[in-house]
Amino acid sequence: MNSPGKKVCFMTGASGILGSEIALSMAGQGYTIFFTWNSSEEKAVQILEKIRWISPQSEMIRCDVSKAGDIKNAFRAFSQQFDRLDLVIASASNFFSTPLSDVTEQEWDSLVNTNLKGTFFTMQAAVNIMQKQQFLSRIISISDIAADLVWRNFAPYTVSKAGIQHLTRVFAKTFAPRILVNSIAPGTITINPDKNMDPQEEMINNIPLKRPGNPLDIIRTILFLLESDYITGQIINVDGGRLLQ
Repeated sequence: MNSPGKKVCFMTGASGILGSEIALSMAGQGYTIFFTWNSSEEKAVQILEKIRWISPQSEMIRCDVSKAGDIKNAFRAFSQQFDRLDLVIASASNFFSTPLSDVTEQEWDSLVNTNLKGTFFTMQAAVNIMQKQQFLSRIISISDIAADLVWRNFAPYTVSKAGIQHLTRVFAKTFAPRILVNSIAPGTITINPDKNMDPQEEMINNIPLKRPGNPLDIIRTILFLLESDYITGQIINVDGGRLLQ
């Protein structure tokens, strides 16, 4: 069991580049981290080792968030190790293009089940723990400004992110006042400058602030939500003003 009073964060998607930065930052804020991974155990182990330098009691578990049973198993394992749940960050996501006339059922399921279904059952399992607690807790989903854009070759993806935003509002209204539920919608984020080419001029021109975002922009928004106890049901766009186009 974790130490009494030690804040705990359950996080999906922490083995990704953006997710790992978020997890490390939450550890730095005093949270013990319990995160899920799916595709690369080696990478997940490396991330856990980094997190444990800051938060030694942190743990991880394999979980395919597109499967409700896997999510239930992950929370069951979580509850065996930790006696409280202060924060859930649902950031596991899948992303690839799907030309509208050629979308297959497999592609649809891969995107919608991972992004939308996975977020729903993660949030459902979380509130079943949180609503029994006597202190304020938080859920933060990671959506995308694409939920408000029309991308012809990404329909299943954008639909899944729009669904996450709607779920955020429904959960926020249902489980207030003890559980605060919000979503962060990133715009264009430069995650790994070593692997990504310089952003195209056209893309930059679509951003009023004339630069892509970075993981720190998302982390600062999470920290803002952790400081507030009077914000719930909100979608916070972190996009440099891109939706103003």
